[in-house]
Amino acid sequence: MGEKKRIGILTSGGDCAGLNAVIRAVVYHAVGTYNWEVIGIKEATHGLMSDPPKFIQFQLETLDNLKLDILDNLLLMGGTILGTTNKGNPFAFPMNDGTLRDRSSDIINGYHKLGLNALIGIGGDGSLAILRRLAQQGGINLVGIPKTIDNDVGATEVSIGFDTATNIATEALDRLHFTAASHNRVMVLEVMGRDAGHIALAAGIAGGADVILIPEIPYKIDKVCQKIRTRQAKGKNFCLVMVSEAVRTEVGEQVSQIQQLGEDRLGGIGKYIAEQIGAKTGAETRVTVLGHIQRGGIPSPMDRLLGSAFGVAAVDLIAEGKFDQMVAWKNREIVSVPIAEAIKTYRTVDPKETLVKTARGLGICLGD
Repeated sequence: MGEKKRIGILTSGGDCAGLNAVIRAVVYHAVGTYNWEVIGIKEATHGLMSDPPKFIQFQLETLDNLKLDILDNLLLMGGTILGTTNKGNPFAFPMNDGTLRDRSSDIINGYHKLGLNALIGIGGDGSLAILRRLAQQGGINLVGIPKTIDNDVGATEVSIGFDTATNIATEALDRLHFTAASHNRVMVLEVMGRDAGHIALAAGIAGGADVILIPEIPYKIDKVCQKIRTRQAKGKNFCLVMVSEAVRTEVGEQVSQIQQLGEDRLGGIGKYIAEQIGAKTGAETRVTVLGHIQRGGIPSPMDRLLGSAFGVAAVDLIAEGKFDQMVAWKNREIVSVPIAEAIKTYRTVDPKETLVKTARGLGICLGD
């Protein structure tokens, strides 16, 4: 078995389905196979920043003083039991007095106070970049696991959370299909995708969308309206339009909303598209913004499988002394790649990729 280790695990950035499956796999493999200790860091780097650090000690017999079956139930649970954050760059952390302070040393000290031999960080490209910088600065033995519903981490074919988000978007389109047909309406569904259109493209094809608009392919609203008129001429007086939130207006302006705390968040392009369609075709339009529903809920079987495989592989990397690595899914197997390489490339939709060709072959309008 080798030296007994004490490893930490945290979830960082936006939540998604499948994170708890990773935590479960890490605990089962690290404790059950290697007889290590596993420490769950609460609220990502904020938990390490606290004094004392906020954590849970996982055991196979108990989970935070709860029964064993709770550990099994992690497979079914959305979100993350450890909590997470996507706010506050630790190298320029906002303080109560309005100033910014470098709190990286506090996080590094938290890691060492807990006596950790390694840390598993689950996050997207932004979170992994911050964690790697902390690791390089503070001698943290880091292994990364990719998660993002946007599926935009370059070195992996799929990230945790994407499959569930796509399933939810597909189901939403399925449900809109019948009400659209009943009322002869154009239904516009706006889905998440910060800078990439993977969810819109995959769910649009799976859900039978007539139009799919993604940020990687510039569109003309007249092309969209032409598709609607063509369907109308064939007696099909309803239409399903799938739009990624990152799509811009026809003149290239980003559509966003100012949130309660002053944050500028993507959202609203669906309303713009619906208004343009209504004005140009006279069709009755309705808009549904799926929003955070895509992040929540019970994880799909694929996200449970992927999370389990990633968790086991991450523990094995620690056992092998391979750090500054991220686990990835390539060619139907788990591989590891250097974190720097993994986050170097941002994975957007390639306009020449298979799913784009599939959409075109099915007669789906992509707006170009």
